[in-house]
Amino acid sequence: MLPTSQVTTIHTLGPTGTNLEKAAHRWFAERRRAGRVVLHAEVEDGLDVMRFDGTEAILACAVYPRLHDLVFENLHRLAMADSFILDTYDMVLATRPGQGPIKTVITHPAPSCLVAGRGEIAYASSNSVAAAECAAGRYDACVTTDRAALTEGLHTVENFGPVPMVFTLHVGKASDDSREVAAC
Repeated sequence: MLPTSQVTTIHTLGPTGTNLEKAAHRWFAERRRAGRVVLHAEVEDGLDVMRFDGTEAILACAVYPRLHDLVFENLHRLAMADSFILDTYDMVLATRPGQGPIKTVITHPAPSCLVAGRGEIAYASSNSVAAAECAAGRYDACVTTDRAALTEGLHTVENFGPVPMVFTLHVGKASDDSREVAAC
């Protein structure tokens, strides 16, 4: 396991307002140190820009649909160095004010079971993106966070509450070509 004392930058899922962004800032705050949080369209996008020298890390969560790929496809350059539990923002089903019947719902894949049977389901890369897509009128409703719903001016139809979530920190390490493994 790599030490986390040198981590100054965390790459994670954006746009702003995601549970992962909240967790990244909390990780730095609990260690009483300043740090930079870089948001990406997909968690894995951080791999394309991060340094692999122990100063940068990727933050994911235990329900991230491709966490196993992040771990096993990057054994040669990432080490899971920390994990912690933090409540998410309240998860909500939200619509635009005055929205009629719900026929389409956009959601991140992880909480999609919260709305099973409530309409045609589409998937977004994050809860914040789901809220923006709903606010833009592309879908009747979304599963998102209460924070993202508020930011986008959406109306909460149902509040599922916060979810105690496990977050995982993966520190970039110097590559050792002799230890690289093939993608699973």
